[in-house]
Amino acid sequence: MLDSYEIRKLVNKGVFDMEERLENVNKGAQLKPSLFGMIGSPGEQLEKIRQHPKIWLAMLIITTIFTVGTVLTMMAMDTASLIGEDIPAEGQVLMEIFTIVVGVVMGLFTPIISVLISSVIILIIAKIAQSDVTFKQLFSMNTYICLIVALGALLNGLVRFLIGGNPEIYVTSLAGLLNSESYVLGAIEVFTIWSLILTGIGLNKVARLSKGLSWTVAIVFFLFQIGMAVISGMFAGLGGMQ
Repeated sequence: MLDSYEIRKLVNKGVFDMEERLENVNKGAQLKPSLFGMIGSPGEQLEKIRQHPKIWLAMLIITTIFTVGTVLTMMAMDTASLIGEDIPAEGQVLMEIFTIVVGVVMGLFTPIISVLISSVIILIIAKIAQSDVTFKQLFSMNTYICLIVALGALLNGLVRFLIGGNPEIYVTSLAGLLNSESYVLGAIEVFTIWSLILTGIGLNKVARLSKGLSWTVAIVFFLFQIGMAVISGMFAGLGGMQ
């Protein structure tokens, strides 16, 4: 039989073990990066990402947001102008369904593909710079930064769905502000610039690259996007001449 002292000892030990477990759980929660914390405290979240890179729950949330934004954008498209007004109503309905399906597919695969490609490119640069960053850390960093792009897609898709306009031009871009159809001005966009700023900060905090190299890489990414916009504009212009 246990005496009262041994019983109290066992109870106290159980309480202490429970408190220790709760403390460890709280510490673990504090160390995990917060996805929506990227909006208000990105530097803190990027530091946490280096120590505790997380991916899949954040990617699921981002993919959902991006898919909704993309579908809204596709629904805002004038399908009649794409297939011609002389097409029967059934054909227009099928075209509308097709654009929604395309929006869903784009929304599901665009985030993970863009994060994968950017992570591979940055990993190559980081290894040349002799950084000890891992692919998982970079993939997590780019996933969390992708939240900003997804929010931009959602906001612009919602605005286009509600008030109309060219869905290819973001209202948060210079082209949207100036009511221009320029693809170059369309590439100079608030959420894109925001995400590239976070990339520069992330390369310094997560990959431990120098500030100069971090911002150089971010600026190169931005110039690349403008270059792609110029090429898209050229092809669009050639298509319009035919």
